[in-house]
Amino acid sequence: MATSQEIMEALIDFQQQCNDNKRLRRMQRDWTRLLHYVATDTGDAFTMRVVAGETTDIKPDRDGTPDVIIETDSETMCDMFWGDINPTQKYMRGEIKVKASQEDVMRIDAITAVIWPEV
Repeated sequence: MATSQEIMEALIDFQQQCNDNKRLRRMQRDWTRLLHYVATDTGDAFTMRVVAGETTDIKPDRDGTPDVIIETDSETMCDMFWGDINPTQKYMRGEIKVKASQEDVMRIDAITAVIWPEV
């Protein structure tokens, strides 16, 4: 089980990877969303704001009405953000649940393919 601090560190690392990736930023330049990440085993929740493809803010807890909700256990969440697992495979097996429009699910899948092509 990962701690709230570990999840936040993984999210911040993911934020940096996304924001530093010029290809990803170009691909997502028209994507503005509020995302909630929920660790199902600990109850920890985090809010990530993406504006024009740039992750501008990460906060502990739920803030605002989300466009996307991603739920999984805390270990999977950390492994996902650190690039240690393939989140698409976990999603297909039902270990990661995504509540979002089909377009947003496809965008998230594209983000993972660009950030972690070899995972």
